[in-house]
Amino acid sequence: MVCVLGGTAIGLLYLDRYRKETTPPMAGEVELELVDVPAWVNSELKQKARTAARGDLEDLRIDENVAALVQQNIDRRFMWLDDVKVQTTHNALLIEGRWRKPIGLIKSGKRSFYVDAKQVVLDFVEMPGIPIVEITGLAAARNIPPLGEVLEGDDLAAAITLLDRLERRDRIETTQKPLLSEIKRLDVSNVEGRKYRKLPHIVLYANDDTKIMWGAKIGEWQRHLESTDEQKIAKLYSYYKEYGTLSGGVKYINLCDPQDDIPQPIDKY
Repeated sequence: MVCVLGGTAIGLLYLDRYRKETTPPMAGEVELELVDVPAWVNSELKQKARTAARGDLEDLRIDENVAALVQQNIDRRFMWLDDVKVQTTHNALLIEGRWRKPIGLIKSGKRSFYVDAKQVVLDFVEMPGIPIVEITGLAAARNIPPLGEVLEGDDLAAAITLLDRLERRDRIETTQKPLLSEIKRLDVSNVEGRKYRKLPHIVLYANDDTKIMWGAKIGEWQRHLESTDEQKIAKLYSYYKEYGTLSGGVKYINLCDPQDDIPQPIDKY
Protein backbone atom coordinates (compact mmCIF):
# COMPACT_ATOMS: atom_id res chain seq x y z
CA MET A 1 0.00 0.00 0.00
CA VAL A 2 2.85 2.35 0.85
CA CYS A 3 4.48 1.64 -2.49
CA VAL A 4 1.20 2.23 -4.34
CA LEU A 5 0.58 5.53 -2.55
CA GLY A 6 4.18 6.62 -3.16
CA GLY A 7 3.95 5.77 -6.85
CA THR A 8 0.67 7.66 -7.14
CA ALA A 9 2.19 10.77 -5.53
CA ILE A 10 5.19 10.69 -7.85
CA GLY A 11 2.88 10.25 -10.83
CA LEU A 12 0.80 13.27 -9.80
CA LEU A 13 3.97 15.32 -9.39
CA TYR A 14 5.12 14.53 -12.92
CA LEU A 15 1.63 15.16 -14.27
CA ASP A 16 1.62 18.61 -12.67
CA ARG A 17 5.01 19.41 -14.22
CA TYR A 18 3.79 18.16 -17.60
CA ARG A 19 0.73 20.40 -17.42
CA LYS A 20 2.88 23.42 -16.57
CA GLU A 21 5.15 22.76 -19.54
CA THR A 22 2.48 22.05 -22.13
CA THR A 23 -0.58 24.10 -21.17
CA PRO A 24 -0.74 27.43 -23.02
CA PRO A 25 -0.44 30.51 -20.80
CA MET A 26 -3.58 32.27 -19.62
CA ALA A 27 -4.87 35.25 -21.58
CA GLY A 28 -2.57 38.25 -21.19
CA GLU A 29 0.53 36.12 -20.66
CA VAL A 30 1.25 35.49 -24.32
CA GLU A 31 4.27 37.42 -25.64
CA LEU A 32 4.53 39.02 -29.04
CA GLU A 33 8.19 38.40 -29.80
CA LEU A 34 9.97 40.07 -32.73
CA VAL A 35 12.60 37.77 -34.25
CA ASP A 36 15.85 38.74 -36.01
CA VAL A 37 15.31 42.48 -35.68
CA PRO A 38 18.06 44.60 -37.33
CA ALA A 39 20.14 46.79 -35.04
CA TRP A 40 18.82 50.01 -36.60
CA VAL A 41 15.22 49.32 -35.49
CA ASN A 42 14.58 51.45 -32.40
CA SER A 43 12.25 50.87 -29.45
CA GLU A 44 9.48 53.11 -30.81
CA LEU A 45 9.33 51.14 -34.03
CA LYS A 46 9.28 47.84 -32.15
CA GLN A 47 6.38 49.04 -30.03
CA LYS A 48 4.48 50.15 -33.13
CA ALA A 49 5.00 46.66 -34.55
CA ARG A 50 3.58 44.98 -31.42
CA THR A 51 0.63 47.39 -31.27
CA ALA A 52 -0.19 46.75 -34.91
CA ALA A 53 0.15 42.99 -34.40
CA ARG A 54 -2.34 42.98 -31.54
CA GLY A 55 -4.81 45.17 -33.43
CA ASP A 56 -8.31 44.73 -32.04
CA LEU A 57 -7.60 41.35 -30.47
CA GLU A 58 -8.61 41.49 -26.81
CA ASP A 59 -6.99 38.19 -25.85
CA LEU A 60 -3.93 36.58 -27.33
CA ARG A 61 -3.71 32.80 -27.25
CA ILE A 62 -1.22 30.22 -28.46
CA ASP A 63 -3.34 29.20 -31.36
CA GLU A 64 -2.74 28.91 -35.12
CA ASN A 65 -5.89 30.90 -35.88
CA VAL A 66 -4.76 33.72 -33.60
CA ALA A 67 -1.32 33.62 -35.23
CA ALA A 68 -3.00 34.04 -38.63
CA LEU A 69 -4.99 37.03 -37.34
CA VAL A 70 -1.82 38.63 -35.95
CA GLN A 71 -0.13 38.21 -39.33
CA GLN A 72 -3.09 39.83 -41.07
CA ASN A 73 -2.97 42.74 -38.62
CA ILE A 74 0.69 43.37 -39.42
CA ASP A 75 0.11 43.13 -43.17
CA ARG A 76 -2.66 45.74 -42.93
CA ARG A 77 -1.31 48.09 -40.27
CA PHE A 78 2.50 47.95 -40.21
CA MET A 79 4.24 48.54 -43.52
CA TRP A 80 7.77 48.42 -42.13
CA LEU A 81 7.65 44.62 -42.27
CA ASP A 82 7.35 42.57 -45.44
CA ASP A 83 7.07 38.81 -45.98
CA VAL A 84 5.69 38.42 -42.46
CA LYS A 85 5.42 35.03 -40.79
CA VAL A 86 3.90 34.44 -37.34
CA GLN A 87 4.64 31.17 -35.56
CA THR A 88 3.61 29.79 -32.18
CA THR A 89 5.71 28.46 -29.32
CA HIS A 90 4.59 27.26 -25.88
CA ASN A 91 4.37 30.83 -24.52
CA ALA A 92 4.82 33.30 -27.40
CA LEU A 93 3.84 34.34 -30.89
CA LEU A 94 7.01 34.81 -32.93
CA ILE A 95 6.90 37.58 -35.55
CA GLU A 96 9.46 37.40 -38.31
CA GLY A 97 9.82 39.31 -41.57
CA ARG A 98 11.99 41.52 -43.76
CA TRP A 99 12.35 45.02 -42.32
CA ARG A 100 12.14 47.87 -44.79
CA LYS A 101 14.97 50.29 -44.02
CA PRO A 102 14.24 53.95 -44.81
CA ILE A 103 16.79 55.61 -47.06
CA GLY A 104 15.14 58.89 -48.06
CA LEU A 105 12.90 61.47 -46.37
CA ILE A 106 10.28 63.32 -48.42
CA LYS A 107 8.27 66.33 -47.28
CA SER A 108 5.03 67.09 -49.11
CA GLY A 109 3.13 70.03 -47.66
CA LYS A 110 2.71 69.35 -43.95
CA ARG A 111 3.34 65.64 -44.40
CA SER A 112 6.66 63.85 -43.98
CA PHE A 113 7.31 60.24 -44.88
CA TYR A 114 10.13 57.87 -45.77
CA VAL A 115 10.88 55.69 -48.78
CA ASP A 116 13.03 52.59 -48.79
CA ALA A 117 15.39 51.33 -51.50
CA LYS A 118 12.40 50.04 -53.49
CA GLN A 119 10.57 53.39 -53.20
CA VAL A 120 7.99 51.94 -50.80
CA VAL A 121 6.28 54.63 -48.70
CA LEU A 122 6.74 54.35 -44.90
CA ASP A 123 5.19 56.46 -42.16
CA PHE A 124 7.37 58.97 -40.33
CA VAL A 125 8.98 57.81 -37.09
CA GLU A 126 11.92 59.55 -35.44
CA MET A 127 15.00 57.56 -36.49
CA PRO A 128 18.05 59.27 -34.95
CA GLY A 129 20.21 56.16 -35.17
CA ILE A 130 20.60 55.96 -38.94
CA PRO A 131 21.38 58.56 -41.64
CA ILE A 132 18.33 59.39 -43.75
CA VAL A 133 18.77 62.02 -46.47
CA GLU A 134 15.98 64.41 -47.43
CA ILE A 135 15.12 64.23 -51.13
CA THR A 136 14.03 67.53 -52.70
CA GLY A 137 13.17 68.78 -56.18
CA LEU A 138 10.76 65.98 -57.06
CA ALA A 139 8.23 66.77 -59.77
CA ALA A 140 5.15 68.14 -58.03
CA ALA A 141 2.46 66.54 -60.18
CA ARG A 142 2.15 63.14 -58.54
CA ASN A 143 -0.18 61.43 -56.10
CA ILE A 144 1.31 60.08 -52.89
CA PRO A 145 0.21 56.44 -52.62
CA PRO A 146 -0.92 54.79 -49.37
CA LEU A 147 1.68 53.48 -46.93
CA GLY A 148 3.29 50.29 -48.13
CA GLU A 149 2.91 51.09 -51.82
CA VAL A 150 5.53 52.30 -54.31
CA LEU A 151 5.95 56.00 -55.03
CA GLU A 152 6.68 56.15 -58.74
CA GLY A 153 8.93 58.68 -60.47
CA ASP A 154 12.14 58.63 -62.49
CA ASP A 155 13.56 61.52 -60.46
CA LEU A 156 12.92 59.67 -57.19
CA ALA A 157 14.41 56.49 -58.68
CA ALA A 158 17.56 58.46 -59.59
CA ALA A 159 17.86 59.77 -56.02
CA ILE A 160 17.24 56.38 -54.41
CA THR A 161 19.72 54.62 -56.71
CA LEU A 162 22.46 57.08 -55.73
CA LEU A 163 21.68 56.93 -52.01
CA ASP A 164 21.60 53.13 -52.12
CA ARG A 165 25.01 53.09 -53.84
CA LEU A 166 26.46 55.39 -51.15
CA GLU A 167 24.86 53.37 -48.35
CA ARG A 168 26.46 50.19 -49.67
CA ARG A 169 29.84 51.92 -49.89
CA ASP A 170 29.42 53.15 -46.32
CA ARG A 171 29.06 49.59 -45.08
CA ILE A 172 32.45 48.78 -46.62
CA GLU A 173 34.50 51.89 -45.88
CA THR A 174 33.06 53.90 -42.97
CA THR A 175 32.00 51.62 -40.16
CA GLN A 176 32.32 54.28 -37.44
CA LYS A 177 30.74 57.38 -39.00
CA PRO A 178 29.01 56.85 -42.33
CA LEU A 179 29.51 59.44 -45.03
CA LEU A 180 25.73 59.65 -45.45
CA SER A 181 25.50 61.14 -41.95
CA GLU A 182 27.33 64.17 -43.41
CA ILE A 183 24.74 64.67 -46.16
CA LYS A 184 21.60 66.61 -45.33
CA ARG A 185 19.85 66.78 -48.67
CA LEU A 186 19.83 65.42 -52.22
CA ASP A 187 18.28 67.65 -54.88
CA VAL A 188 16.94 66.27 -58.17
CA SER A 189 15.16 69.40 -59.41
CA ASN A 190 17.52 69.52 -62.43
CA VAL A 191 17.63 65.78 -63.15
CA GLU A 192 18.03 65.11 -66.90
CA GLY A 193 18.83 68.83 -67.17
CA ARG A 194 15.12 69.62 -67.08
CA LYS A 195 15.79 73.16 -65.81
CA TYR A 196 19.34 74.04 -66.90
CA ARG A 197 21.12 71.75 -69.32
CA LYS A 198 24.61 72.96 -68.41
CA LEU A 199 24.27 72.67 -64.62
CA PRO A 200 24.78 69.43 -62.64
CA HIS A 201 21.72 67.22 -62.81
CA ILE A 202 21.97 65.96 -59.21
CA VAL A 203 23.40 67.94 -56.30
CA LEU A 204 24.08 66.76 -52.76
CA TYR A 205 24.24 69.17 -49.83
CA ALA A 206 26.42 68.62 -46.77
CA ASN A 207 25.11 69.45 -43.30
CA ASP A 208 26.42 73.02 -43.62
CA ASP A 209 24.95 73.33 -47.16
CA THR A 210 28.28 72.85 -48.94
CA LYS A 211 27.37 71.80 -52.49
CA ILE A 212 28.53 68.41 -53.74
CA MET A 213 28.00 68.35 -57.50
CA TRP A 214 27.31 64.75 -58.43
CA GLY A 215 26.03 65.26 -61.98
CA ALA A 216 24.16 62.77 -64.17
CA LYS A 217 22.12 59.83 -62.92
CA ILE A 218 23.92 56.61 -62.08
CA GLY A 219 24.83 54.87 -65.33
CA GLU A 220 24.59 57.97 -67.55
CA TRP A 221 27.98 59.59 -66.95
CA GLN A 222 29.24 58.75 -70.44
CA ARG A 223 26.42 60.60 -72.21
CA HIS A 224 27.51 63.80 -70.46
CA LEU A 225 31.30 63.26 -70.60
CA GLU A 226 31.60 63.14 -66.82
CA SER A 227 33.72 61.09 -64.46
CA THR A 228 32.52 57.51 -64.14
CA ASP A 229 30.22 56.68 -61.23
CA GLU A 230 33.03 54.80 -59.50
CA GLN A 231 35.42 57.71 -59.96
CA LYS A 232 32.88 60.08 -58.42
CA ILE A 233 32.40 57.82 -55.42
CA ALA A 234 36.16 57.37 -55.04
CA LYS A 235 36.72 61.15 -55.10
CA LEU A 236 34.01 61.75 -52.53
CA TYR A 237 35.20 59.09 -50.10
CA SER A 238 38.86 60.09 -50.52
CA TYR A 239 37.96 63.64 -49.53
CA TYR A 240 35.91 62.42 -46.57
CA LYS A 241 38.64 60.11 -45.33
CA GLU A 242 41.32 62.80 -45.62
CA TYR A 243 39.43 65.63 -43.91
CA GLY A 244 36.98 63.72 -41.72
CA THR A 245 34.00 65.79 -42.84
CA LEU A 246 32.24 67.17 -45.90
CA SER A 247 31.38 70.45 -44.17
CA GLY A 248 33.18 73.73 -43.80
CA GLY A 249 36.17 73.10 -46.00
CA VAL A 250 35.51 74.38 -49.54
CA LYS A 251 33.05 76.40 -51.60
CA TYR A 252 31.87 73.22 -53.30
CA ILE A 253 32.98 69.72 -54.23
CA ASN A 254 32.79 68.98 -57.95
CA LEU A 255 32.67 65.27 -58.78
CA CYS A 256 31.57 65.64 -62.41
CA ASP A 257 34.64 66.79 -64.33
CA PRO A 258 37.07 63.93 -65.02
CA GLN A 259 39.89 66.48 -65.26
CA ASP A 260 39.28 68.02 -61.82
CA ASP A 261 40.99 66.99 -58.64
CA ILE A 262 39.06 67.16 -55.40
CA PRO A 263 39.30 70.75 -54.09
CA GLN A 264 41.40 71.38 -51.01
CA PRO A 265 39.97 73.16 -47.97
CA ILE A 266 42.28 76.12 -48.68
CA ASP A 267 40.20 76.74 -51.83
CA LYS A 268 37.55 78.28 -49.60
CA TYR A 269 39.68 81.32 -48.85
